Amino acid sequence: MTFKPVIAALALGFAASGALAQDCTPSKWGEDDQMGSANLVSTERTLEAAKLIKEGKSMPLGIVIGPDTPAFPPRSLNLQIVQPNQQGGQKLSGFGYEGNYNDDIIQTWIGIGSQLDGLGHLGENGMYYNCLDEKEISEIGGLTKLGTHAVPPLVARAVIVDMAKHFGKDTMDAGEHFGEADIKAAMDAQNVTVNEGDIVLFHTGWTDGMLESEPGTWGSSEPGLNNEGAVYMASMNPMAVGADTWGLEAIPPKEGDKVFYGHVTLLKDNGIYILETMNTGPLVREGVQEFMFVLGQPLIKGTVQAMINPVALY
Repeated sequence: MTFKPVIAALALGFAASGALAQDCTPSKWGEDDQMGSANLVSTERTLEAAKLIKEGKSMPLGIVIGPDTPAFPPRSLNLQIVQPNQQGGQKLSGFGYEGNYNDDIIQTWIGIGSQLDGLGHLGENGMYYNCLDEKEISEIGGLTKLGTHAVPPLVARAVIVDMAKHFGKDTMDAGEHFGEADIKAAMDAQNVTVNEGDIVLFHTGWTDGMLESEPGTWGSSEPGLNNEGAVYMASMNPMAVGADTWGLEAIPPKEGDKVFYGHVTLLKDNGIYILETMNTGPLVREGVQEFMFVLGQPLIKGTVQAMINPVALY
């Protein structure tokens, strides 16, 4: 597979964004806040979301990953299964019986497959969410602030906006982008509403249509939000924004857009979490537009991202 379109777009976009620095704006949740939109988790919203469970069904939103899963370079994953102290067929008699067991060792970048982007993931000019300086939070042994281990369980009403349907196709094209006008039109046509604190997922058909058949293309390009669309999404005050793509924004980007700048808008500027590679296809095929979203991420201290498998309850 090739990632040349990603690398080229990054070089162009980062060069363009370097000259467009902006002042840091403190969080609306206070100068000490590290949770961002997770502050919107509440008993009231949880109870309202629970009312969306009509059929008692559940659907995983994560995908199965492995060494061959396309990932943003240079990310990779390696899994090894070992049988400690059992060389040559030895058994573990210390158990009181002739025991044997398998264990696993994983060497991986976390940002592979379905993932939660924490607020310490992407910033600008050395600054992250709530005016936190990279020199203050970024240590080789883990983030000292904004780690995903500190994010509470994200429980909320979630909605799917079917952008593939809006554009009249099963799978949107690489680089095909959408902003405020298209999002509004799709929501209106599909009778989708977004409330403060909701989870908003965009269905582009990208994972359904490309992951298995053209994994190289799937991992090196994608349809998605443009810069203006990310600003519009932030104005709705959601808890998180995600899609069935590996990076949320269109790659290659809309002409004139900064690459992955929706990440900066959502994470750094607004404290809104990003959900990547959400497997929305099965829900779309069942006609599910809103559901209860439940995520409890791995609690690894100081991580920037988290491998996740949220559950849709409906």
